Amino acid sequence: MFDQVFGLPAHALIVHAAVIFVPLLAVLSIAYAALPRLRHKLDWALVATAVVALGAAFAAKESGEALEQRMFQGHPSDAIEVHSGLAEILVPVTAALTVVSLLMVWLTRARRAPEGAGSRAGVLVVSAAAVILAVVVGYYAVRTGHTGATAVWGG
Repeated sequence: MFDQVFGLPAHALIVHAAVIFVPLLAVLSIAYAALPRLRHKLDWALVATAVVALGAAFAAKESGEALEQRMFQGHPSDAIEVHSGLAEILVPVTAALTVVSLLMVWLTRARRAPEGAGSRAGVLVVSAAAVILAVVVGYYAVRTGHTGATAVWGG
């Protein structure tokens, strides 16, 4: 399923979605946490981006594994090993940021509701967790992309 699309390696196509949406998720999560006055404008953008980013990261990892198997038959280069190892970390931290971002949106929307279900302390804790995870996701997204590009284009 993740091997080829129209005869081309799927990873070469799918990876571009991850390159766009994973860092965008990190930026939107930080903006949502840090700019309360803009939360009502960012709610659905953050929710949609979180879901798409997680799917893109997962699909990029799976298609990368299929490409690695096709090209190296289980004996990848050191550069590909590093790239794969970083991707193995990027997917779960992106999943964690997705969950925390969705929770952050839910809590802040609950606070705005007439019942005021979300507590201020809860929103602050979840927002802080989102910012920390966003920085981690940003780091791993850049490192994963850089090592992949270096493995392909670095000679």
